[in-house]
Amino acid sequence: MKSKKGMLAGKKLLITAGPTEEPIDPVRFISNRSTGRMGYLLASSAHQEGAIVTLISGPTHLSPLQEIKEYISVRTALEMREEVLKRIKACDVLIMAAAPSDYRPRHYSAKKIKGKKKTASIELFPNPDILKEVGEKKRKKMVVVGFAAETDNLINNARRKLKEKNLDFIIANRIDINGAGFGTATTEVKIITKEKTEILDGISKEELSSIILKKLGGEG
Repeated sequence: MKSKKGMLAGKKLLITAGPTEEPIDPVRFISNRSTGRMGYLLASSAHQEGAIVTLISGPTHLSPLQEIKEYISVRTALEMREEVLKRIKACDVLIMAAAPSDYRPRHYSAKKIKGKKKTASIELFPNPDILKEVGEKKRKKMVVVGFAAETDNLINNARRKLKEKNLDFIIANRIDINGAGFGTATTEVKIITKEKTEILDGISKEELSSIILKKLGGEG
């Protein structure tokens, strides 16, 4: 493990990880395939590089990180938004590696919904866009990093997200190809800034986390 004199020494990093769960009733919820691994790797590696790390995590099967400054467990996108907004004024960098749900059920049933009907429907209501909200509140020297998981028009969609959400850079990955996306050890990504696009194919998520942190430390 590196000393606290690493390339991110003293930097305050706020990192989000994992999916969210949007409850339908006491036993059912809406979620996605995010495992949280990318965010946890970033948090652990940033700590080793001397950063003061806060990790806000949705539900995952990963063990909480005991070594970092603060570990916060949340369930829903609204809970994640609340915890992020509490802390952005005190952080130098936000890495939004989480995949909060875009929608939540408009109505929650306090009792289990019985499966007697042949068909059923759930009305969905949009969740707040946490990353866009942070981009609007971003301080002059604050760095905000986003992720874009796409199945088509990867670069165009990521560039639009970069601009609309006022990001410093974005990591865009295709999630519909073998060896990339949620739950894989390797990934194929494009790191996009306003000036350039860097292509990284067939690398491990450990390698990607190192590349991201080097960029934050001025070495990438």
